Amino acid sequence: MPQQDNLSDTNSAGSYPSLFFLSGIPGMEAMHLWISLPFCSMFTVALLGNYTLLYVIKTEPSLHQPMYYFLAMLAFIDLVLPASTMPKLLGIFWLNSREISFTACLVQMFFLHSFSIMESGVLVAMAFDRYVAICNPLRYVTILTNSVIAKIGLVALARGVLIVVPLLFFLRRLPFCQSHVISHCYCEHMAVVKLACADTRFNNIYGIFVTIFIVGVDLMFIALSYVKILRTVLSLASKEEQLKAFGTCISHICAILMVYTPVVLTSIIHRFGQLIAPHIHILLASFYFIFPPMMNPIVYGVKTKEIRDRVRLLLRGKNF
Repeated sequence: MPQQDNLSDTNSAGSYPSLFFLSGIPGMEAMHLWISLPFCSMFTVALLGNYTLLYVIKTEPSLHQPMYYFLAMLAFIDLVLPASTMPKLLGIFWLNSREISFTACLVQMFFLHSFSIMESGVLVAMAFDRYVAICNPLRYVTILTNSVIAKIGLVALARGVLIVVPLLFFLRRLPFCQSHVISHCYCEHMAVVKLACADTRFNNIYGIFVTIFIVGVDLMFIALSYVKILRTVLSLASKEEQLKAFGTCISHICAILMVYTPVVLTSIIHRFGQLIAPHIHILLASFYFIFPPMMNPIVYGVKTKEIRDRVRLLLRGKNF
């Protein structure tokens, strides 16, 4: 463990320190190398999968449709999220590089939390896309125009940024005059707030409000879309039509489960799992930022014939 007396420039008023130290996974230091192997593998798959998805959607004109534009947004987010956490995490596992400057910590926190919120917003947009495609197919092209899709993307971006910036602003104003060791593999908001030697009620309340607001409101809109979709699908005449219509939603449902299930489980464990060892909390939280980005391109590649065919041609080295 690095010595905290190497910390510099912490003034007598208790301002922010020049350095923080990430603990990694406490109690499992001897296994860091072995733990790094699955994380490194998942990181590699996530980068290759999402880059391939973006490349295929960009270069194949037949995929220039609303559904695939939203999928491209999701793939871009799934590139940023692991890229924000995995290099530092692997640096801890391989090189014992635990130091992170306060500014770098805030930057990492910004990308982690803002892009997580954007991902949730894009999943809502994809639910709306499926709703229009199934419930109003004749108006699909007129409703989801390129300008509407661009505005939806900008709203998701603005929402993520505007919600996270106040967190960082108030966190920067907190004094850190005690421990500077963050009990985590990355700069997670609440893990840093716990180190402050001041009243952190605003940060705590705001963080809880953001979680409830984002997860609750977004899941409500997604659920409402699928209630309407289900009604429309069940009203179709034949079983074959029902299966075909519902089959277009399977990939999106899998993405929803992969993104929101870890959020709910982590939240429950964090608040009610006092008997669970700290390293389990940290492993689950780290797993959350790499598992959905790894799985989303695989799920969409397997379940979406157009993408599957283009990737097959790409691997064979043929022109689309």
